Amino acid sequence: MRAPGVDSQAEAWARRSTVLKHIRLATFAAVGAGLVLALPARSSPPGPLQIPLAEHPRPDFQRAEWLNLNGPWQFQFDSQDVGESRGWPRTGLPAARPIVVPFPWGSPLSGVPDSAPIGWYARTIEVPAAWTGGGQRVFLVIGAADWRTTAWLDGNKLGTHDGGYVPFEFELTRHLQPGHQQLLVLRVDDAPRAFKLEGKQGYGNARGIWQTPYLEARGSVPLRYLHFTPDVDRKRVVVTAGLLEKAPRELALILRFKNATLPTVTQRVSRGADQVTFDVPIPNPHLWSLEDPYLYEVDASVGDDRVQSYFGMRKISVVDLPGTDYRYVALNDQPLYLQLTLDQAFHPEGFYTFPSDSFVRAEILRAKQIGLTGLREHVKVESPRKLYWADRLGLLIMADVPNSWGEPDSAMHGEIEATLRGMVQRDYNHPAIFAWVLFNETWGLFTKEGQKQVYRPETRDWVASVYREAKALDPTRLVEDNSPCCGHGHTETDINSWHSYLPGWAWEEHDRLASDSTHPGSSWNFEVGYRQARQPNINSEFGNVWGYEGSTGDVDWSWDYHRAVNAFRRHPRIAGWLYTELHDVINEWNGYWRYDRSEKETGLGELVRGMSLRDLHAPLYVAVGDELSQSVSPGAKVRVPLYASFLTGSTALGDSLTLRAELYGWNALGQKRTYVEMTRRVPYLPWMTQALEPLDIAMPDEPAVLVLAVRLEDATGAVLHRNFCTFVVEGAPPQDVRLDGGRRAHLLTIDPATFHAASWSLKQWNVLDGLKVNGAGSGFFEYRVAWPQEVRPADLESVAFLAEVSAKQLFGKDREDAGRMAGDYMRGGGTYDPSRNPNAYPMTDGKRFPSAVTVRINDVVAGREMLEDDPADHRGILSWHFQKRDRRLREAGSYGTLLRVTVPRDALERAAALGQLVIRLEVDSALPGGLAIYGRRFGRYPLDPTVVFVSKR
Repeated sequence: MRAPGVDSQAEAWARRSTVLKHIRLATFAAVGAGLVLALPARSSPPGPLQIPLAEHPRPDFQRAEWLNLNGPWQFQFDSQDVGESRGWPRTGLPAARPIVVPFPWGSPLSGVPDSAPIGWYARTIEVPAAWTGGGQRVFLVIGAADWRTTAWLDGNKLGTHDGGYVPFEFELTRHLQPGHQQLLVLRVDDAPRAFKLEGKQGYGNARGIWQTPYLEARGSVPLRYLHFTPDVDRKRVVVTAGLLEKAPRELALILRFKNATLPTVTQRVSRGADQVTFDVPIPNPHLWSLEDPYLYEVDASVGDDRVQSYFGMRKISVVDLPGTDYRYVALNDQPLYLQLTLDQAFHPEGFYTFPSDSFVRAEILRAKQIGLTGLREHVKVESPRKLYWADRLGLLIMADVPNSWGEPDSAMHGEIEATLRGMVQRDYNHPAIFAWVLFNETWGLFTKEGQKQVYRPETRDWVASVYREAKALDPTRLVEDNSPCCGHGHTETDINSWHSYLPGWAWEEHDRLASDSTHPGSSWNFEVGYRQARQPNINSEFGNVWGYEGSTGDVDWSWDYHRAVNAFRRHPRIAGWLYTELHDVINEWNGYWRYDRSEKETGLGELVRGMSLRDLHAPLYVAVGDELSQSVSPGAKVRVPLYASFLTGSTALGDSLTLRAELYGWNALGQKRTYVEMTRRVPYLPWMTQALEPLDIAMPDEPAVLVLAVRLEDATGAVLHRNFCTFVVEGAPPQDVRLDGGRRAHLLTIDPATFHAASWSLKQWNVLDGLKVNGAGSGFFEYRVAWPQEVRPADLESVAFLAEVSAKQLFGKDREDAGRMAGDYMRGGGTYDPSRNPNAYPMTDGKRFPSAVTVRINDVVAGREMLEDDPADHRGILSWHFQKRDRRLREAGSYGTLLRVTVPRDALERAAALGQLVIRLEVDSALPGGLAIYGRRFGRYPLDPTVVFVSKR
């Protein structure tokens, strides 16, 4: 478990990445001397001259002759906006400092702290003489720079571009001096503008250049774009080629397929045309899918201009789930149960820009490794390299248009529409993209009227018009007008989605309401004047992060996640979900991974051998029980519902599968016992969603915490899915038990809240009226209990003390000076300390918070135990089970380890003589990691601190 808070920006600056160290130490001096370091990415040498993100930024539209301009540039802020009047475009920057491109200024990887809204970049370039022969033309391309970018070459103005997310270019040809060094200067103005699209840049501003700039040699009549529209039904691809200018003469467009046995295609481009569209037959199409993401690689040439590209043969549509009228998104005509996650796509050191291409690739693999089908790139136009890896590895993408935070005036309309057009043009060929999302939660769509923010009818109608524009630009994909929340809904849309952030216990009721409310003609989740047609229904953001009062901070999300996924699978009218989120960001800590992409621990694999998040995302799924945890009486006969959600069309599984069920758990001594094992056959049909025959289970006659685990197996015994529910067998703690081997033991239990004395250096407090007691820092808890009169020391074989204990970190919310959080979370406000949220209890991860406890009994040391952590995850069954259902969390999921120490004989004799056991658990100042003591209704084990007296007979 990590210490409270994430790295501050100052700490991040101090850490620096290896890339930054190498570049700054080895190359800034070279830049100052005017040396050209923009080596071709394909031949960049290893070692300190290696430039960041050296790969071509657009594998879908790549020319052979290009120079990557990432790496060190000169940089200067211009807070008074005087650079142009003082001649910087021609003379260079008078007081330059180094910056590493393409990392936005203000990010640690850039090397430049943010101190002004206007920044100037300068460097020398040298264009090879071979690039300018035979009518070739040279362009500067900038992947993205926020917001207004103006460029000069040797003082000659090249042009200005407005916009922060899509690529733009300037032609250099007429100003070039091939073979000579020339001064390239850029001015980027990122001053606040209400209409400017920003998304969540408060998490780390994309200031200045944030995607790769490069030089590129093109032919005399270059291609502006090359779009491939797969038509799976007709076994063809429709090709549209756009030229930068009208053809000065008749030209031949030639397509050569590099990895498919297809004939070369030649298409005439008429004189005066700047676009041509034609069909190319694909007789036996190799379809792109998540399991087999095959890409057709193409060389395209028109005249002397040549581009490498690719496309995937795949079809996006909406179909009925077989046997139902439930509408599902389909890939290649097969229904696809969407299991997506929100991807805010920030990096702690690069903000909008990831440090390396391998990191980008790993982001896609992370999602695939847990069995997700896709990402929603959230209010950010993602870099083409990330889309490329989604294409190459097989992961779906929902692509958001970023939002403004101002009002929907004409300037904002223009920004949205221009960015949408740029996105579609740039990213048209990526088969991974299956949907465009135009607006999120109505952000940027409200107009202030008095003290109210109003979503005006004319704005709603404009949103519907943007939906229609998007469909005209790209009829092959789904378009969502608004991903709605908070009382606002859809206009015209291909997807009926909604956002719901709820406690785990509320999901069943919510999904039932959503299922009953979504049908053709329904006004539920739609704006006035608009109604649902036959769109698929998707919960397009969910999680417990905003489901509790004040949100959840950093908690064990996996328990509530498990409850939510079970509920979704029991309601097949809901065609999928999208969890918030892939990774933490600076003030949201509900990701599958931490912000630094280190792992979190769900505890699933320890509760059910072999289980992981992939089991919660399995195509064949069995929801077990109506609740993830349930109280039962000792000896109760319980009927456990099962629900089959077999969302696959596979016909290779036969007509039945094997379900193996096992009931096991821990008793009042923390001993693990297996109580029931059974096997049964369950029917299988493709796309089957229905209740199965329940399991009839007899509960044990003793208090226990139980796991009812199921495994679904095919005919070969391969496990297709694992799931479970839990039971808490409640009852008074036993006073006398029979141990293994038949010996009798007398149990003396202690309510953890009844300590006689406690003293802690930082703080002492109790949870839920003493179900758990906490001491932070160094200190002790002391219990005094009467020696049982019926027990004589001479009759005892041994005495042990048992307790569930953990380290105890003092989180921000528990400090006396915690204060209140403030600021706009969506723009980076709130708090950077995940433990300050009133519901927080940081989820288990690789960073431990250790402590050590010494147990003294009647002043005799009985033992000393290391406590490696203060964890919270699925294993804290009791801590989740006994939470109140009031939308607040109280250390949910927290649990400890089972402490067992033998009471020394001299301590027994002292206790018997005194008539009192004095048990002190203390943490000294050498390792002041605190101490938490759990009772039988909190933590992992159903036991209070217990003294076990074992008789000789």
